[in-house]
Amino acid sequence: MDSTDILINIRKIVRSINLESKRIEKDYGVSIPQVLCMDYLSKSPEFQATQGELKNFLNLNSSTVSGIVQRLEKKGLIARLPKTGDKRVTKLILTAPGEMLLRKIPPLLHDKLNRQLETINNKELQKIEEVLNNLILFLQIPDEDVALPIISNNEL
Repeated sequence: MDSTDILINIRKIVRSINLESKRIEKDYGVSIPQVLCMDYLSKSPEFQATQGELKNFLNLNSSTVSGIVQRLEKKGLIARLPKTGDKRVTKLILTAPGEMLLRKIPPLLHDKLNRQLETINNKELQKIEEVLNNLILFLQIPDEDVALPIISNNEL
């Protein structure tokens, strides 16, 4: 295997992620980051989280998360609720339509990958992480560009 084979394999992964993103958007009307946001809320206590918690989970900047939240709220998939006892804090909650939509969406590639990664030992996981970190280093990708590298602004 030479460097061209490695690049071709990276392109296969990137293309698969892009195709999945377009398919989810077309079939379900939501982007992958929106799905990740709803999934996070679905797994949060009482289906609720703050926008800051979402920001940290998605590893995106505040304005990007605000856009995702606004679009989901406009579609009625999430709602904003003032926190009991502290009106300065707003909780985001997954609505029943959001939960129903989330159940319809098939497992994403990252879910499939996660299931496979859970089956291998820590030593193998560390090797994979090391190789990926080296690729990021070789490509000189800044940390702020790494969070969701395959998603364009129109998908958010």
